[in-house]
Amino acid sequence: MRSLWTGAIGFGLVNIPVKMYSATESSSLDLDMLDKKDHSNIRFMRVNAETGKEVPWENIVKGYKMPNDEYVVLSPKDFEQVSAKKSKIIEITDFVKEQEIESMYYETPYYLEPDKSGARAYALLREALRKTGRVGIATFVMRSKETLAVLRASEKVIVLNRIRFHQEIRDPAELDLPAKAEIKANELKMAVSLIEQLSGKFDISRYKDTYSEGLLKLIKAKAKGVKLKEPELKIIHSKSKDLMEQLKASLNTKRKKAS
Repeated sequence: MRSLWTGAIGFGLVNIPVKMYSATESSSLDLDMLDKKDHSNIRFMRVNAETGKEVPWENIVKGYKMPNDEYVVLSPKDFEQVSAKKSKIIEITDFVKEQEIESMYYETPYYLEPDKSGARAYALLREALRKTGRVGIATFVMRSKETLAVLRASEKVIVLNRIRFHQEIRDPAELDLPAKAEIKANELKMAVSLIEQLSGKFDISRYKDTYSEGLLKLIKAKAKGVKLKEPELKIIHSKSKDLMEQLKASLNTKRKKAS
């Protein structure tokens, strides 16, 4: 794996040198964009808006557009100058219970690997997180953007999860949502029964990306000139529009499948 960021974890007065790696990889197929006429590959180019000529990466800089439409150009040193420490240190400021963080705040997970000189301190932090049942809340700068993160112990590795800032979450007040008063007691009881009937221990390995598997099967068949039969979409639902009847039918359907 190729590291995406190099720096250190700041844990009190202890600095733990680490490298960051992506903890995920896409399960979707890598599809190219083609011209419908001759199946030529579509290329994306970085073009100068004034000259129309392609600009190589080494000649591209970042800039902020001012109210007078002029740009202030920023260099890599400018980004570090704002906060040199945050550019190199994942600074843990608080420790909290993981269940206190709502799922909507979570973004992307990364693995943190210690430098040899920080292996002992890394193991100490990992075991302390595990023993206390806490996660560390930290901030750092990655790709010229301040990032809020959660650090937690997962088996042998410390996982860093980027999380969103509170101001990045939209207020649902603008949505037209039903009131709690609209729920009938017997309907709620039936819905709870259905949830309990479908409840079990979470096992992520049970869930597979079957769509990508099916798409690859279709691609291989088309490559051989085989035309697959178009599947019929079957939606099984209760014929009744009554919510109580739909819940009863759901419970009966589950029992039949289980048997």
